[in-house]
Amino acid sequence: MSVTSHPQPRALLSVYDKTGIVEFATSLSQNGFQLVSTGGTARTLRAAGLEVIGVSDVTGHPEIFDGRVKSLHPAIHGPLLARLESEEDKKGLEELGYPPIQIVACNLYPFSAAAAQKPPLEDPALLEMIDIGGPTMVRASAKNHRNIIIACNPSRYDEIIAELESASDAQSIGMDLRRSLALDAFEHTAAYDSAIADELHARWVGRPEWSDDTAIQTSRLPATLLASAVKTHSLRYGENSHQAAALYTDPREFGSHSTLVTAHVEGEKDMSYNNYSDADATLRLCRALSTDEWPNTPHACVIVKHNNPCGAALGATQKEAYEAALASDPESAFGSIICFNEPLEVDTAKAMEGLFIEVLMAPAYSEEAKAIVMLKKNRRILTIDSPNDRLASLERILVRKPIEGGWLAQTEEAPVIDWEKAKVVTKKPPTEEEIASMKFAVRICEQVKSNAIVMVQGTATVGIGPGQTSRVEAVRIAARRAGERAKGCVLASDAFFPFKDGLEQAAESGASSIVQPGGSIRDQEVIDAADELGVSMLFTGHRLFRH
Repeated sequence: MSVTSHPQPRALLSVYDKTGIVEFATSLSQNGFQLVSTGGTARTLRAAGLEVIGVSDVTGHPEIFDGRVKSLHPAIHGPLLARLESEEDKKGLEELGYPPIQIVACNLYPFSAAAAQKPPLEDPALLEMIDIGGPTMVRASAKNHRNIIIACNPSRYDEIIAELESASDAQSIGMDLRRSLALDAFEHTAAYDSAIADELHARWVGRPEWSDDTAIQTSRLPATLLASAVKTHSLRYGENSHQAAALYTDPREFGSHSTLVTAHVEGEKDMSYNNYSDADATLRLCRALSTDEWPNTPHACVIVKHNNPCGAALGATQKEAYEAALASDPESAFGSIICFNEPLEVDTAKAMEGLFIEVLMAPAYSEEAKAIVMLKKNRRILTIDSPNDRLASLERILVRKPIEGGWLAQTEEAPVIDWEKAKVVTKKPPTEEEIASMKFAVRICEQVKSNAIVMVQGTATVGIGPGQTSRVEAVRIAARRAGERAKGCVLASDAFFPFKDGLEQAAESGASSIVQPGGSIRDQEVIDAADELGVSMLFTGHRLFRH
């Protein structure tokens, strides 16, 4: 059989996502293409009344091993990889009797969705979800994009048909589109392989962030740092107007609205890069406070401006938590992002009416509360779907940071301080009430940029000193914001005091009790100063730097 005896061009169609495939195949057929297909795709096309040649009819070989092997055959991959610009390759196809394939539509089983199933699939079942023939078909077509149009994304079918109908034939379609489609294909297979490697690493080695033991975390860090995410939409600009930006979604989160990226967004104005960045800091801190650690103050409110908390509080009621958080730094709260760990209530919404808020987040909103907060122009509200309408606790992640020439990676963790092992180092011990405030203050301190100082009264911040190059200056800033409320406060520091001047400044401002990691060569000097000033102090042994 020769190529010339089969002048009709072929299109090979084998897709998991069958969105638009019938319409695409119909258009191809109307444009003179012979349709070749596999399994479920072939059944779908035949059900629509289209004439389809089965892959087994092309290969002359049945599918084997429950469909594990069907398209991996020279009769398929010969036409996919043949260089039609090469007379030798054309002659080879002719001698073998393999008609050229000009268009391929192929996308892969969503492995990430299979991996995310609850309860989790056992390893043998999950491994069956790893596509072999599909990625090979896609990569071969993309490699030979000079001769093959490869479509992985159903959203591009119409574009291909439009180009096909405006050209004399498929081979006349320009290189710009071919390269664009080939890039789609390579990104598709790269993301697929990344998802497989990530999931199997988690199952067989374990994620670093799942352990509190540093040695175990280190042993679990992957040999190759992989990341895969899908561009959801372009943002207006980045941190500044001259920077481009986009929002990307982890494929594992598709179909969920329980994360920041996948949250329900309402409002006339789109979210910006800075909005998302600040919202992430806000949500993470609110999740850290949404625990059963404080049963008498179950409501949490967090207010963040420029990636640093300016107020956070727990309260017996939501309005109480909001008012306490706002009182911490009402000036900085202008144009802030606010998050609640429980559904927004009407009296809280009324209390916020006079405040300019960029973004508001909660697990749910009563209709009346939503109507009140949406009266303000350009306000965005995000709904974070949560079990029982209460924010889930903070989950640790592996943090990646690009640096020149590579990446840094580390486990990020919420404070995992063993308070039973925390050490009182001063003659004056902290009271039970002060220790309770310390636990709250440390939670806040962990989310404040270093050097960080947090002053609290009860379970509410009264002064926050973030991101200073001098620890004593961070104390001064926190004290200035606290004012008279610094008297008798509990102060948390994210790292040790390198000199006694920071502690002296804290005591002068009114702090009665201090919690810090300890670990300085001058610890005794600082302890002595605390004793002289009548300040109680506790060492946790747990540093909380967030650069």
